[in-house]
Amino acid sequence: MKKDGVSVREIENFARKYMFESFLVIAIVIAVISSIFDFFVSAGWGILFAGIGAVLSIIFHVYVYKLHKAVFNFIRRKDLTLQIIIGIVRIIFAIFIPFIIFFEMGLLAGLSFFYLFFKDEKKENKEDSSNENHIEDEEHHS
Repeated sequence: MKKDGVSVREIENFARKYMFESFLVIAIVIAVISSIFDFFVSAGWGILFAGIGAVLSIIFHVYVYKLHKAVFNFIRRKDLTLQIIIGIVRIIFAIFIPFIIFFEMGLLAGLSFFYLFFKDEKKENKEDSSNENHIEDEEHHS
């Protein structure tokens, strides 16, 4: 039997399971729209704060990571009502001061850049040095 749509119960279950992520996506979309159409502040502020957030999180990656992890864990452990309140506050920020949302996005982008680029680079450097040691060992044995 073929279903023609998504039931209300499936939507509610999805929303409960991904409450934090849903509010975050809605806040980002609203912040983008608010910035594009200059509702309260111009898009330039969002770009500036996203850049500042990215630079700060690349420089202070350890502290930013610990802070984000603590905040996300705090929100995840709270009940659904508090998650909804935090989501609504985030949406209000997205409407009136969207550069706060862009600052957070910049922090996350900087963390992603650091951990994807520099962690892989360190891993490659370790592999390269171990390969060089392995090659040197082979040369000494021959």
